[in-house]
Amino acid sequence: MRVTTLGTGTVALSPHRACAGHFVEAGDIRLLLDCGSGITRRLAERGATWQAITHVAITHFHIDHHGDLPTLIFAWKYGMLPARSAPVVVIGPVGTVDLCSRLANAYGEWVTSPGFPFTVHEIAPGDAMELAPGVRLSCHAVPHTPESVAYCVERGARRIVYTGDTGFSEPFAAWARGCDLLLCECSLPSAMGIPEHLTPEQCAELAASVQPKRLALTHFYPPVEQVDIRATIQPRFAGPVDLAVDGWFIDIEAD
Repeated sequence: MRVTTLGTGTVALSPHRACAGHFVEAGDIRLLLDCGSGITRRLAERGATWQAITHVAITHFHIDHHGDLPTLIFAWKYGMLPARSAPVVVIGPVGTVDLCSRLANAYGEWVTSPGFPFTVHEIAPGDAMELAPGVRLSCHAVPHTPESVAYCVERGARRIVYTGDTGFSEPFAAWARGCDLLLCECSLPSAMGIPEHLTPEQCAELAASVQPKRLALTHFYPPVEQVDIRATIQPRFAGPVDLAVDGWFIDIEAD
């Protein structure tokens, strides 16, 4: 599996970081985790095969995590030659069907009827679904908004866990424990900490509990980038730590 962090920023707009979006390639699956503002541009810039995306999974309904979804659907409908015929599945927590319906009311019926097979699948905490033979997506509730979920992508024995936006949660840590990659939000310095987001200290505590083989941090508000994040985490977590940028990627080798 390859994971590419297309958007590592937040709604605090940055010239260097798009809003949330991460691209997972696993066999024939092309999965976009979140699709915030700027992600369609990043897909094109990084040479990602946006035309071949098979699934989009939204973690929650804040616009910095789904704002480019209509643009992506519009590109699939009108920006491909020959016209797209391959199916797309949009996955999200309960309420995603209503979200897509409201987007269609705003922009047009093409949002949910784009001219190729288009399915919206709601997934509840604890649920799992097979994206393809050998590739499985599951989710767990996280404390951010009422609907917020984290995702785990499994292929064989390999597990990639993406927190989405979250506060600290020991039940989530237990669910994610031992994953190969923990792609984790790191939003705010401790002086600005709020229950709905993680500070570097809380990322350290979470990583100490999860013990991933690798920790990659994302979703940086500008003030947290003034903190020595690695120095904060290393006393609690001895594994490799990456401060992801837009375009960072890692290959998770199969067994």
